[in-house]
Amino acid sequence: MLLGFVGVAIFSLTLPFTRLAVAGLDPVFVAMGRAVAAAVLALCWLHWKRAALPSRAQLPSLLAVTIGCVIGFPLLTSIAMRTLPASHGAVLVGILPLATALFAALRGHERPSAGFWMMAAAGSALVIGFALRQSGGGLHGADLAVFAAVALAAMGYAEGGRQSQTMGGEQVIGWALVLSLPVAAPAAAWLVWRDWPTMTAATASAWLGFGYVSVFSMFIGFFFWYRGMALGGVARVGQVQLAQPGLSLVAAALVLNETLQIEHILFTFAVIAVVGAGKRMKVAR
Repeated sequence: MLLGFVGVAIFSLTLPFTRLAVAGLDPVFVAMGRAVAAAVLALCWLHWKRAALPSRAQLPSLLAVTIGCVIGFPLLTSIAMRTLPASHGAVLVGILPLATALFAALRGHERPSAGFWMMAAAGSALVIGFALRQSGGGLHGADLAVFAAVALAAMGYAEGGRQSQTMGGEQVIGWALVLSLPVAAPAAAWLVWRDWPTMTAATASAWLGFGYVSVFSMFIGFFFWYRGMALGGVARVGQVQLAQPGLSLVAAALVLNETLQIEHILFTFAVIAVVGAGKRMKVAR
């Protein structure tokens, strides 16, 4: 659970720093470029560890991680952060634990108890209700992009967590990043060629945001996250993500100067309470 929490703490800064990045850079470049930068780090790490090539049986799970976590989630959230406040997007991402548990039950041979599902549903209802309250009872047009991103990330988390039990989390994210290169590298190179004048004029804060999501969100965070899920189970450790919206709200206030209201604080404590209750529920493996 502690390893999972460290991963979530790293991921909680993703949306605020993505919003910084897309303020001066093309959102598609932010998504593709961060994949390429992280893949270079992954290649260095895999070479240093003399990691064996993945087997044919492991490729489907690795491709699911690539599609869900390396390409899909970054691309859709980068597009959404052009119009959504980071704090609003963070709340929507709060339904990710329930989606992760669902994929884990379908693919990872984990069977959460009824009580576990009740806590997961309560936490998800809490964050969805908060999102609706913040937006005046409706949803922004970019909300659908965030929900699609959540579905893809949940698939990648569940498959990656399951595969980490045999490969190790570092190799899972490493090879998933390498598999993204045939798509991400040409796309990033073309965008650099097209937007070079704009990129040279981008602010330091935009490049700082790009650097964070490339090194930490796309690479280092997964070391902790997948290792935690491999040890504790995808469904159970995935519930730590319920704390991510609250952490992201604080990060949005610190990084972007977005308003942190008293209901944000109350919401964070409520989510932590649900996570604590969910930890005590049975999850058969």
